[in-house]
Amino acid sequence: MALFSASSAASPTGWFPVAPAAQVGTTPVPVGADGRAYVIVRLRPGGEVTAFPARCPHRAVPLAAATVVDGRLECARHGWRFDADGRCTTAPSLGPAGTPPPRADLPLPWAVEERHGWVWLAPERTTAAVPARPAQPPRPEPAPPAPEPAGPVFGNLDPSLAHAWHPVALSAELRPGGWLQVRLLGCTWTLRRDGQELVVDPPASGVRERRGVVELAPREPADVPLDLPEAADRRFLSRWLVPRRTSAPAAVVADLLLDVARLPFVHGDTGAADHPEVPPYEVTPEAGGFTSTQEQWCDDPLDPEVVLGGRPLRQRRRVTYVHRAPFRLRIRRDQLDSGATTTTLTLLQPEDLDSTRVLTRILLSAGPGRPLPSPALLADHAAAEQRALDADLALLAGTAPSGLPLDRRDELHLPADRLGVALRDALCDFRMAGRSRAAA
Repeated sequence: MALFSASSAASPTGWFPVAPAAQVGTTPVPVGADGRAYVIVRLRPGGEVTAFPARCPHRAVPLAAATVVDGRLECARHGWRFDADGRCTTAPSLGPAGTPPPRADLPLPWAVEERHGWVWLAPERTTAAVPARPAQPPRPEPAPPAPEPAGPVFGNLDPSLAHAWHPVALSAELRPGGWLQVRLLGCTWTLRRDGQELVVDPPASGVRERRGVVELAPREPADVPLDLPEAADRRFLSRWLVPRRTSAPAAVVADLLLDVARLPFVHGDTGAADHPEVPPYEVTPEAGGFTSTQEQWCDDPLDPEVVLGGRPLRQRRRVTYVHRAPFRLRIRRDQLDSGATTTTLTLLQPEDLDSTRVLTRILLSAGPGRPLPSPALLADHAAAEQRALDADLALLAGTAPSGLPLDRRDELHLPADRLGVALRDALCDFRMAGRSRAAA
């Protein structure tokens, strides 16, 4: 009887060996059992092993990055906590008086046993009381990928994306008389700078240069442009960050950057970790996207007056989010105490099914009637934005390349997620407009 084979041994008894017990501590370990993904962890040092589904029900965040806090598993992105029974005990964005909805609870496997030096899972009810001793060392199956959403998704190769302007290079990357090969929507394009003219091969509906970015529209574009008034304001200095690349789809990246509930947990050094509650806010639909303005607590260590003791570290800021489909974001942060303003422009380039390039420009002003920020201060802000972006993109490791779920039933959304819901609605509208244009 070959009890060491997970695929053949576990099926008759329902028990699956998933990991050596000695390798399981208070850091979640991704495992697989019967084709399903789990994480196993000890909620206290030396305690029993508990198994959880591999993904948080809130935005399908991988729980492999979670931590153990006070005997509960805490999701790294939003601070949701789960006890040993899978019950969600805390959803911080709801505030101290908020109650997580029933869908927030995690469905646990039927049983977990620590026997013969191994951790065993029974995903479903089994007649075998305990796993039998294996004749040879078990060979656990690898953790499977995340299950695909049941409803439609918006991915990097969605046909509607052909009808939009996309960033394909920074102007500085395409030198006079030079050429550059870029990826967009699963195709390779060659850009050439011929004097004052841009040439693209194969031919496209349009190629242009705006605000330091070379943009390409494969077919007749139908998207609505995103204004950047700070670019013409002499009070602002600006700098492009070093472009980044991620395997996550562009829509998933945009969803993350619009996720206000993540700030206290992912950006605790500036996001006021002791203020995780997200007060109610409104989202206003606009042509091609939406806008939303909120007030947030934050720490502002780069405020020169904070260093001199003239202002407290903890401050309030007004944040305005503007989106234009498919993947253009402008986030303006007005510091209410200092009067300084930081605007971040993010442009996403859907290169391939599993590749997205992230272009980010930061614009900084010290405020009305004040001198321009120093080059050193601009460099400090740019470095801080780069670290914040890298921390965000690190959260997307292991994201399925299929795309962003558009059916709200595929995810659990809370009031703090209104920007994410608005993004999904805007992408649905964009997809419908693209289909109409293609059929015309």
